[in-house]
Amino acid sequence: MSDNHGNTPAAWTAVVVGLVGFVVGGVGLMLSPISYPIFWVGVAITLAAGVLFAIMAKMGLHGSTH
Repeated sequence: MSDNHGNTPAAWTAVVVGLVGFVVGGVGLMLSPISYPIFWVGVAITLAAGVLFAIMAKMGLHGSTH
């Protein structure tokens, strides 16, 4: 188990961006009629959160010494 328990800038940034992606996708699904372009933008934002996390972790923002 890591010492930081996910309390790093990389983890928090990825979670916030992922949450924004889920909200955007959810809004796209709640519109009447369903807006698939907005939904897929939300999916793309959510996937970008994982990429952003990997980049920030490589930059050293996921270590225990932040």
